[in-house]
Amino acid sequence: MAIKLIANYSKRLGLPGYSSHQFSVEIETELVTTDDVPAEAARIYELLQTNVDEQIQHTGFVPPGDYGMTDQAPPAASGGLTKGTGRPAPSSPWKCSEKQRELIENLVAEHHLEKADVENLAIERFGKGVRQLNKVEASGLIDELLEAHGGPKNPVTTRRRSAYAGVNGNNGGGRR
Repeated sequence: MAIKLIANYSKRLGLPGYSSHQFSVEIETELVTTDDVPAEAARIYELLQTNVDEQIQHTGFVPPGDYGMTDQAPPAASGGLTKGTGRPAPSSPWKCSEKQRELIENLVAEHHLEKADVENLAIERFGKGVRQLNKVEASGLIDELLEAHGGPKNPVTTRRRSAYAGVNGNNGGGRR
């Protein structure tokens, strides 16, 4: 009876401009006996790791550090994303405080978060993109990011209880 051994190796690297790239390889093989499982698993893991590491060195397009940070306003209907691309639209002024903007940007950068994921979270929670959030809404987004990913390694500011408490059904009990 043949035994299937399926292995997958994936690696994601953060790049400048809130960008990242990922490469993944999966392999499936059949083993004749279970005696070979540990040795074959180690061999396949090393093979996958070596190949992924070699391939991921070819980054392709790497955006500059200020990519997506222009002063053009985003299309109104897109919620902050460029229509059809899933990429953040050109920058617009932030409606939250400067410290909130810095904290959000630092959390995204330090935890290698996808800007589109943070943008989608803001749209899901508040019906608008990150840059359009007012101070109370931005505070709620920051609380969610801190709860999910932890604080910044070099905090810009110390955060106390959120001004978001009591908004949108939050009972004021602090973080969810």
